[in-house]
Amino acid sequence: MKNLTFLLAFLSLFVSCTSKQLSWVAIGDSITYLNEHATETEGRVTKGYMTMVTDKFKNISYFNQGYSGWTSKDIADSIDILNIQKADIYTIFLGTNDWWQGRSIGTFSDYKNNAGNNTLYGSFRLIVEKLRFLNKDACIILITPMQRVDFVQIGNLNNNAWGSYRNRDGQSLAAFADAIREIGRYESCDVIDLFNDPELKIENLVKFKRLKDPATSEYKNYPYPLFIDIPFNPETDEYPYPVEAMDMTYDGLHPSDMGFDVIARRLIAVLENNK
Repeated sequence: MKNLTFLLAFLSLFVSCTSKQLSWVAIGDSITYLNEHATETEGRVTKGYMTMVTDKFKNISYFNQGYSGWTSKDIADSIDILNIQKADIYTIFLGTNDWWQGRSIGTFSDYKNNAGNNTLYGSFRLIVEKLRFLNKDACIILITPMQRVDFVQIGNLNNNAWGSYRNRDGQSLAAFADAIREIGRYESCDVIDLFNDPELKIENLVKFKRLKDPATSEYKNYPYPLFIDIPFNPETDEYPYPVEAMDMTYDGLHPSDMGFDVIARRLIAVLENNK
């Protein structure tokens, strides 16, 4: 009887903890933004990572603060006018645009000394400080950028960029992910390291890139890394990622449903660990 009483008490406590209504603010760039704008993918994405997480946790409601093309500097610059709400959970999923736009990573002292909004470290300090001000007891989860291959935007082929296999302005995307992990260690925050996630390896991002063979001008499907030095002309070439090229991303950068599923599963594991 004593064991039964203990079991019933434990189950009651578990149910109350898991049923408590929690709020989640997701801060990010276009990867986060797409959760509410899947139509912009021409049907290639049906569900983003926030929806997948809240499908699992019915007691969590989210507010999407993803801004397409934004860097951590953009978020920090606007932190007081974004109307970020007090929440139980905050996720910060930034860095890939910082890398592509050539922002300086800076050094950890920029973070520790609150040196301002001139580097990734400095920007993250301003963001984290604001979230701590809103709710000192909130769970803050940092998410590193994913690796990326050659990005070409659907509907705007002139918006394209090379992948993380090559540095941008002398900096690697890996170094941005390292900085975010370092911030997480210092702040004792959970960090979801997508950059080094085995399911999101660079060779898993697309099945191929469809390009013209330079020797014959015939279209050919080139897997990674064979497409790296094959030229792409946005003025004359077809979109290089047909639906059958999709893997963990649909355009070399933004996750497909499979990619979003990986992100959601990583978040679900962290949230379950923090119950």
